Amino acid sequence: MSRRKPFLVALAGVALFAAACTSDKPATTANQAAPSAAASSSATASSAAGTGEQSKFFVQADYDAQLAMRAKTAQGPADKPWEQAIDPQMVSTSEYKKSGGGYHLCFSNAAVNNPWRQVGWKSMQAEVALHKEITKFTALDAEGKDDKQISDIAELTGKGCDALIVSPNTTATLTPAVKAACGKLPVIVFDRGVETDCPVTFINPIGGYAFGADGAEFLVEKVPAGGKVLALRILPGVDVLETRWSAAKATFDKSQLQVVGVEFTDGDAAKTKSIVSDYLARHGKLDGVWMDAGATAVAAIEAFEDAGVPVPAVVGEDQQDFLQKWKQNNLTAVAPTYPTYQWRTPVIAALKILKGEEVPKTWKLPQPKITAENLDTYLQPNMPPLHYALCGCESLPGFPETWGGKK
Repeated sequence: MSRRKPFLVALAGVALFAAACTSDKPATTANQAAPSAAASSSATASSAAGTGEQSKFFVQADYDAQLAMRAKTAQGPADKPWEQAIDPQMVSTSEYKKSGGGYHLCFSNAAVNNPWRQVGWKSMQAEVALHKEITKFTALDAEGKDDKQISDIAELTGKGCDALIVSPNTTATLTPAVKAACGKLPVIVFDRGVETDCPVTFINPIGGYAFGADGAEFLVEKVPAGGKVLALRILPGVDVLETRWSAAKATFDKSQLQVVGVEFTDGDAAKTKSIVSDYLARHGKLDGVWMDAGATAVAAIEAFEDAGVPVPAVVGEDQQDFLQKWKQNNLTAVAPTYPTYQWRTPVIAALKILKGEEVPKTWKLPQPKITAENLDTYLQPNMPPLHYALCGCESLPGFPETWGGKK
């Protein structure tokens, strides 16, 4: 990476949970202002199911669209899912064409404060290094602070960048800064969204509804009718996590499972273990555990092991420690994913835009699910416990050492 300079990156500490989480409330929409009859019915049914009221983040149209996307075939090279797109609606970028290369890309990063973001950030840097047309790459880390990212974006728009990539810390608060940047240069937003369509493209996998439904549907399939399920969430009021739970709730409400508890873990392993132990003591047994993020899945499993009872059907994520536990103990498990390979795509998009090539206005990437049938494909014993399997980084220079692995 010696030819890429400067890298203006301040790494933050490791937070307790992964995934692309924002704490903004969603913009008021017709759906949210006037809950649909279906939502109201669901909320009533939920009282019996033990899932409570539906989240105010729930938007029926988005839920329906994401669940439908799971069955669609993405366009693009099958061996490069970070280049694929589901139902792409292409837009012209001819107005941004800059011939001759020598591109200066800039990146405003929300943070690198959890393992998911750290894996993605390494992949983005490696993707940049692949392209000789990029002669300068400037990145600023907002350290999870909205005010710093607003300042960062303003600073980057004055540094002679040819294109700006933004991963917003929060949605609504960062929207004005992104709008201002759109007036000065082509902007690519990925991971978390903003409340404007001014970016040339917005890139992310299918989304939280698909993630939540994948886990809940697995439990409905594996847990007998009347079985007891514990739902573990990280935090309330975080959009991507709220959509994961609201999709799971919709699934459980239509099932014959008993959701005996919906608890917040703060993404803390010790708290997760304590909650599961308490529910085991209270109910005698649990038949399934649903989680909105898998970072503490191993802690939940250890609670069953410590109690000397079988581990029930469990939902995790593509973090290596969970996948290894799953394999070693022959668990009944599933791992929805929010692939970190999406960090490669904005760099590819920026180059397409600067070359005047069409890009999808909304660039939806595939969001695979890890099952017992394909688990071995994603197990990487040479990688660290907090590595995310769907990094799409295996063919990048420096793998596996740059990502903390061993050859």
